[in-house]
Amino acid sequence: MSNRTHHPMLALAGAALLSLVATAASAHAHLTASNPAADATVPAPRTVSLTFSEALEAKFSGLTLSDPKGGEIKLSVVPSKDGKTLVASPAKAMAPGVYKAKWHAVARDGHRMEGAYAFTVR
Repeated sequence: MSNRTHHPMLALAGAALLSLVATAASAHAHLTASNPAADATVPAPRTVSLTFSEALEAKFSGLTLSDPKGGEIKLSVVPSKDGKTLVASPAKAMAPGVYKAKWHAVARDGHRMEGAYAFTVR
């Protein structure tokens, strides 16, 4: 038998801290959908859209698109009315090859997330 004593307030404080950490972790804007989808092979899209789990701060969120040669494509990026989707329109038609989309998103609570994925234009 152990001589340790367990203090109920410490247990309660620990549970509260875990709850706070879990709440903070769930506050990030996560990518929930993309069009074209990751690893998809598609005809040349007119837009690339990324949808997130919560509304974004548009001025701090964005998307870059690299062409098959690694060069950055000029994009016009606008948020949707609900603020959860970024829609990017390339300045010119996309040639066949593998493209890499890199994004960064800042939720309205200030949390920043980033990621990348690739798709192929046939």
